[in-house]
Amino acid sequence: MTGLLAAVLALWAPAAADPLPLTLDEAVQLGLLRDYALQQARLDVDEAKARVEEVYGSVYPSVDLSLGYTRNFETANPFQGSDAGSLFSALGSSQWLAFNEVARTDGDPNTNPITLEEFTRRQGEAISAAGGDLSTSDNPFFVPNQFSAALTVTQNLYNGGAFKALDSVEALEAQSRAGVRSRALRVVSDVSRAYYGALLAAARVEVLDKSIERARETLAEVTRQVEQGVAPKFQQLSAEVVLANLETSRLQAANGADQARDVLRMALALPAGRPLALRGELAVPAGPEPSALAVAEATDKAVAQRPDLESARQQIALLEVNRDVTRTGYLPTIVANLRASYIGNVPDDRTGVAQVDGNPFLYRETEESFFSDAYWSPALSAGITLTWNLFDGFATTARVRQSQASVARARVQLEQLEQTVRVEVEAAHRDLRAARRQLDSQARTIERAELNYAHAKVRVQEGVSSPLELREASEQLDQSRLNQLQAVHDYLVAWVRFQVAVGDPPGADAATGRPRQGAPR
Repeated sequence: MTGLLAAVLALWAPAAADPLPLTLDEAVQLGLLRDYALQQARLDVDEAKARVEEVYGSVYPSVDLSLGYTRNFETANPFQGSDAGSLFSALGSSQWLAFNEVARTDGDPNTNPITLEEFTRRQGEAISAAGGDLSTSDNPFFVPNQFSAALTVTQNLYNGGAFKALDSVEALEAQSRAGVRSRALRVVSDVSRAYYGALLAAARVEVLDKSIERARETLAEVTRQVEQGVAPKFQQLSAEVVLANLETSRLQAANGADQARDVLRMALALPAGRPLALRGELAVPAGPEPSALAVAEATDKAVAQRPDLESARQQIALLEVNRDVTRTGYLPTIVANLRASYIGNVPDDRTGVAQVDGNPFLYRETEESFFSDAYWSPALSAGITLTWNLFDGFATTARVRQSQASVARARVQLEQLEQTVRVEVEAAHRDLRAARRQLDSQARTIERAELNYAHAKVRVQEGVSSPLELREASEQLDQSRLNQLQAVHDYLVAWVRFQVAVGDPPGADAATGRPRQGAPR
């Protein structure tokens, strides 16, 4: 991973910096780190995790704090129009009766019972002397300032929809993870193809460089023979045309190599113009090829671990949960609540009068504090609420049927996708075997082409063959080498395609879609 770390640190260096060295494995892992769609898929997983936490919050207790203040300008008298006013008058008369009873029974000849009018007058004078206000209000319940502070705790005792929603979001998270792995397979395939394509384009340039070198040697030899008069002039002209054509082909191949590197940069999300130094080569990987039995096992493995199939299975699970959530519309919900509050009714004027030693004709002035117990009082309540929809016009039944149809459709799609995956694995294996046969055939062809070129070169040196025959043998050798490079490229691409079809991409963890730690380079 050291090389990969150095590559990541050097990503945004200027275009004129040293070329960024990359092996195939480093390119794959860099692509898994940098791919934009893969980053978005990982963000989908984070979002799904947050949704799981959000749904869990719906089954936890809910605690709310509320604070309020109300300024009353006019308040309705709750006893308006009733006989409750006589009750308050009777309360004042009780003090007069108590005073007269004491006057009759105290044994003091100086204390005699008095009339109600006299009692009321003397008491009013005493209250006025103490600074009390004798004015009366039509509404004794009017208080200008009202304060409230409440703490409310609500807990779902039973809510089938909320509890089933937990399974729903967990299935959504699993589906998002499968989406990450599915995108990782695509990244591995795209980066591998781009990397092998860049190697093939560079190898073509190298083959043409060698062809140009041999064509120049042939031109020099033909020119010498023409000057000596042992070869016609048209052979020299023909050799010059061949060299010019090869140089043109080399320019086109070099442009193709630059374009192939641009494709690789795009696959790796690298800055445009960032120079690359590919440290890989077009070579057949070591190890046995999958046999017919291994292909059968690989097919079963693909069905078991392919992320697109896992995503389809999680989609079925999600739809089944949604169906169950819809069915909870038949069931009640039970909610418990607890409310603790502290309420204050505070008047603007908090001054008043109070009797001194129980004397109805002796008062003193008093003043209450803002937080006096006379104004503030607590309240505590608890309860349970059951809500049950008994009839909704068969709307819930219709929604359940729709959910069941969606589940059945998803199962059919999963079965179809499984068959597609099996066909894809088998097709990838056939392409791999065909590429291997083509590779073996090209290996034998290039052996013959190299031997033919060696014989032609000896014949020219011995003077029994013309440079034209050597040039023809050189062209055959070059074409054979290009065909061999193409065959190796096709085999490597087919090998990656087979691994991706199985669901075990090279350089990536099939379980997470992230770069595989300790992967060989």
